[in-house]
Amino acid sequence: MHSRFRSRTRVRGILASCLTLGLAAGTIATTAAPAVAETTDDDLGSRFTLAVLPDTQFYSRYDDALQSQWGANPFDVQTQWLAEHRHTLNIPFVTHLGDVVDRAGVQSEWMVADGAMETLEDAGLPYSILAGNHDVNNSDDSLDDTDYDLGAEPYLTWFGPERAADQATFGGRDDTGMSEFHVFEAEGQQFLVLALSWRISTQTQQWAQDVMDAHPTLPVILTTHSLLAVESDQVSPLETEYGLELWENLIRSNDQIFLTMNGHSHGATVLEKTNDAGHAVTQILIDYQMAADGGNGYLGLYEFDLTNNRINVQTASPWIVSKPADRLQAYDQPLLESGTQQFTIEIDFAERFSGFTDSFTAGSADEPSLSAAARDILLDGFEGPDPITTALPGDERDFVAVEGTLAHWRFNGAEGIADADAVFEDIAGDNDLRRVDPAATSAEGAIWEDVTIQSDDVHGFSSDGAAACFDASSGARYSYLSTAQDAPLNDVVLSDGYTIETFVKMDADWDAADNQWSKFLTRTGNRSTIDGVPWSRWDYTASPTALGISNLREFQYTSIPAETTKGDKTNWSGEIMVDTWTHIALVNDPEAMTTTLYVDGAPVLRNAVDTVGMAFNEGMPWILGADWVDDAARNGWHGCIGETRIIDHPTTPEQWLTQRADLSDLQLGTAPEGELPAGTETATFRGTGLAGADVHLTSLITGSGMARTAVDLAGASTVVNADGTWEIVVDSGLDAGTHTVSLTQALGSRQSEPVIVTFSIAEAAAPTPDPTDSAEPTSGPEAPAEGDAAGAGDAQDLAVTGFDATGLVALGAAALVAAVAGFALLIARRRAARA
Repeated sequence: MHSRFRSRTRVRGILASCLTLGLAAGTIATTAAPAVAETTDDDLGSRFTLAVLPDTQFYSRYDDALQSQWGANPFDVQTQWLAEHRHTLNIPFVTHLGDVVDRAGVQSEWMVADGAMETLEDAGLPYSILAGNHDVNNSDDSLDDTDYDLGAEPYLTWFGPERAADQATFGGRDDTGMSEFHVFEAEGQQFLVLALSWRISTQTQQWAQDVMDAHPTLPVILTTHSLLAVESDQVSPLETEYGLELWENLIRSNDQIFLTMNGHSHGATVLEKTNDAGHAVTQILIDYQMAADGGNGYLGLYEFDLTNNRINVQTASPWIVSKPADRLQAYDQPLLESGTQQFTIEIDFAERFSGFTDSFTAGSADEPSLSAAARDILLDGFEGPDPITTALPGDERDFVAVEGTLAHWRFNGAEGIADADAVFEDIAGDNDLRRVDPAATSAEGAIWEDVTIQSDDVHGFSSDGAAACFDASSGARYSYLSTAQDAPLNDVVLSDGYTIETFVKMDADWDAADNQWSKFLTRTGNRSTIDGVPWSRWDYTASPTALGISNLREFQYTSIPAETTKGDKTNWSGEIMVDTWTHIALVNDPEAMTTTLYVDGAPVLRNAVDTVGMAFNEGMPWILGADWVDDAARNGWHGCIGETRIIDHPTTPEQWLTQRADLSDLQLGTAPEGELPAGTETATFRGTGLAGADVHLTSLITGSGMARTAVDLAGASTVVNADGTWEIVVDSGLDAGTHTVSLTQALGSRQSEPVIVTFSIAEAAAPTPDPTDSAEPTSGPEAPAEGDAAGAGDAQDLAVTGFDATGLVALGAAALVAAVAGFALLIARRRAARA
């Protein structure tokens, strides 16, 4: 299904590398980012747009591949679009957040970056730039900018002080030449931008302080490469050690700094903190380098609305709208609109800046919404596919089952040490995993306690909710889980392609010296013993297939295809962050003859071609947690592995483990209807649904006539059978009168829209009076006894409101609950009035 996007339309999508859940609370005075304020063309204000370029490293590195595939480079398209629309969007300044290139020592990458940024210079559009960890020769965290051999740093050759000085806004650089500051003016107000390089020294921190001291009345936007990170849920803010250092040494005591922006950590998040002056400082992470095409062209557009006291933040991609429509994928959404990708910062500029200046100035209120203008430009004529969205799992059952699943390993329910008695069930077949006794291997110093099952930190979109974590691992020390020697999976022939999915995380103290080239999923064996495999210098005696991490923290998938003479086929990702959960999907498509590696839903740039299926050594097990070379395990995985699944054909994203089971298929076949006879004691409900899901019945309205009351009873539940059928029999509480019940299908906390059923039970016939009984005549209704007064009042209330349960059938669930609640509130108010 395709959707037509028109101007000003809100595009509901998520970037696969940052699946969004809504902003969670951070660590210090954090607040959720509100939705973008709605504006109209008639809502005029003093406005300008600050443009932000996050990590461009893969655009620079893979220019040849991008040019070959698309005929253009996203980096070029970004700067060309900003230059072209600078006046329409009132863009006075652009800031780059570092990692300009991927490999500092490769000149061709600098040439790509040079050409892209030159576009801004030619247009007279000023910008700041700074060095990220990939822009320096040695990015070791223990080093800072004063430790570099500055004469050998390519960054200073390509983007040195002389080039920066050509910017009209340029104010100066520090002694190392790696950090700079600019002052730009927009709408009558000046702003100072501090662009701080990777890992600045105390000397450079002092330089930054001196710059602010020399401009004491200017509000400051601090940009740097690394400051804020994101939690494993890919939404919540995570403060880093270096970020806290900058906060303590520079940010918190300088009230001028009201906004910080950084890249480096993959994803997007927002954190609001309170500084020493009691004012808010908004910290923003924006980095999309793991999206398709090395970032999919996403950039930040920050609309400063000085009249209406807000900053509207929008994540947009001019690259996506430049692609041919027939080649767009579900992840190609021109605007990202989650709470961390599109939001509004409410800021009373004059009040916020009052601690250091009383001369805040806004220009004439003559600009319509610039955010709307940007959307108009991007979406004009754009037609693209609907996005694939997801939600948090309701419980461990909440995943998409796929026919053809060969193995599906899960760790839920096995908390603690993975010892000799631990069995990790293959819920799809007979390929259970067991821990291999460390004493039975040649691992140095490995003990049972090295592998534990944990549930306190897992990928947010894994419904399993647990993971196997491997500690104290290195090249010589390792532990692993293995299928049995006779497991059916060992000899499976994948001639129709395959899909391998897993969730994985490197430990926070992962170190290249000890953990490089380790593997977390391996089909063991020795490729040199397989007929037709050509000699290879590096991996001739390695296993035929393995998935792991390189010395540069890049995912590497290596596999010998079924046609062995074609040799090793590999896939490579970009740099992966430690202590961060990632979903991986490897899809081998025999029709296209490709194997594509997807990282958090986005395909990497370096994928394998001319490959079908997988060669293997018969009888050799699959293992999790180690590599297999020279007929033995080695290179243990230092980190965690979540649920893992292998399917015998290629699949698409809507079938992956990050997606949720379909709860929309609840069908009602049999249910009571109309008026049932008086004295009816049972009511039967039957239907179909998702096998294994719960079906809940809740009675919403019960009673009859003037005594009808609004209640919410516990109801009944059942589980959908394996054949998709279910039945609930209600045998209590069926009094005379009208009954309205809600039927929902659920997996834990996630449930379907309700099916509402209304029926009634006839009143029993009144008994014939005994002719011998005498009755005192009355002249009107008998006054209620003292204890019955409230009930009589309720009956009057019902009569006044004209409450009729049968009319609720047409209401949705939310409206139904609201009606019942409102009715109960009305009764309570009338009781209070009578009291």
